[in-house]
Amino acid sequence: MDETVAVIGGGPAGLMAAEVLSAAGRSVTVYERMPSLGRKFLMAGRGGLNLTHSEDFRPFLGRYGAAGKMLKPLLEAFTPGDLIAWAEGLGQATFVGSSGRVFPASLKASPLLRAWLARLDAQGVRFRTRMAWRGWTEDGALMFENGETVRPSATVLALGGASWAKLGSDGAWATVLARQGVELAPFEPANGGFTLDWSPVFRERFAGQPLKAIAVTHGRRTVRGEAVVAAYGIEGGAIYALSSDLRAAITADGSTTIEIDLRPDLSVEQLAARLDRRRGGQSTATFLRKAANLSPLEINLLREAHGVVLPTDLAAAIKRAPLRLTGLQGIARAISTAGGVRLDAMDTHLMLKACPDVYVAGEMLDWEAPTGGYLLQACFATGAAAARAILARRSGAE
Repeated sequence: MDETVAVIGGGPAGLMAAEVLSAAGRSVTVYERMPSLGRKFLMAGRGGLNLTHSEDFRPFLGRYGAAGKMLKPLLEAFTPGDLIAWAEGLGQATFVGSSGRVFPASLKASPLLRAWLARLDAQGVRFRTRMAWRGWTEDGALMFENGETVRPSATVLALGGASWAKLGSDGAWATVLARQGVELAPFEPANGGFTLDWSPVFRERFAGQPLKAIAVTHGRRTVRGEAVVAAYGIEGGAIYALSSDLRAAITADGSTTIEIDLRPDLSVEQLAARLDRRRGGQSTATFLRKAANLSPLEINLLREAHGVVLPTDLAAAIKRAPLRLTGLQGIARAISTAGGVRLDAMDTHLMLKACPDVYVAGEMLDWEAPTGGYLLQACFATGAAAARAILARRSGAE
């Protein structure tokens, strides 16, 4: 058996596993089916590369929902502070934005990825691109599409979820693992948009425009942030933060309703005071623009929510604009996916119970989180955790 560790997948989770292993002196080969490494990571850089988030750990952990309990020790072992220090160790200064999100000063992924790959190369990591993994041979060797087989001492699978297939993460690995008896949760879209039946006039006029500094409520949860009107409905950070609950409600009931507060910094009473003035001959739209500083988008959204004739209690209407969501966009349009390897299909060290010496990391696991740095943070942390587990197992310390 080759003492090299095989890392399959050249995204953040796989590359972090390779870094930890090679820094400890292990021989590592990274196999990537695409022609180059980190393609989805580079795509994330188009939005500024939100690496992580600066909020306190307790609310940070809460962003992972039910998976937070499993992820807690892994995120404690590789914290947002550790990720910031790691990026700065590669010569990439970071800054905290007004929302608490952490970005590289360059607001790009390419300088960070170049510096990272150079470090890995210096540590002896070998890269094999255009190597599509197809499972195991009957006698247990890793098998690739080109006919090559490999017998590593341990394997880290970091193959991504099922969104953005053109960048490499198509979820095809699920069929391979299912044949090995690995328990999987079905893939579902996460951090994607939801269908909403806008009027044709509203859709044509406002599709693509942002709703800024709003609060979105679903059930007992309220999230402040931004959203974007889409031709098919609505998307954006505040919607993504509620996507798990919204998806579950639509799956169960066929539709669900959110309420948008267009002025979350004002109470109903404060807003009512602003609106308690003589309207004169002003139209409703002009009055709302001047008295409440509502944009044409916000005024027309009120009409979509409440009807063409707005309620007499305008303050309450502005604070609670109901919108009925009737569906969700598919995985092809989602930023990430829920589902994948069930958490109870692994031991506490991320090794598959059905496949000894095979570890999984990143978005392959059945966890989800909103955008805001949480996705990348957990990918880095699980990659580091899988590598450390291999080192501990080989040293007899596990």
